[in-house]
Amino acid sequence: MSNENPPPPGQQRIAIEFPKDLNGIYANVAFITHTPTEIVLDFVQLLPHVPKGRVVSRVVMSPVRAKMLQIALAQNLANYEKQFGEIRLTQQPNLADQLFRFRQENDDEKDDEGPK
Repeated sequence: MSNENPPPPGQQRIAIEFPKDLNGIYANVAFITHTPTEIVLDFVQLLPHVPKGRVVSRVVMSPVRAKMLQIALAQNLANYEKQFGEIRLTQQPNLADQLFRFRQENDDEKDDEGPK
């Protein structure tokens, strides 16, 4: 007799095989695009002192599966933060700031003197 719980009525259990030679791929950047029927996730490896990133994996999902992934990621991140503490994001300039804000010569002086 099996100790496993049977699947809910109307659903079947699917076995997932993980190949022995399966390797993880490191990616520290992701680009996400979509069409009306697909969400495309391009995972990029961007290494220090290398002027060019490289797409190392592309995952294409239906919008429904992408939404399910979003929920699963949110749940797992919440569990991670419960166990290890809050994940703090560094304050980074937005794309508009990166493209259009040019540092003026007197910006450094304002930072040194504090607010006026």
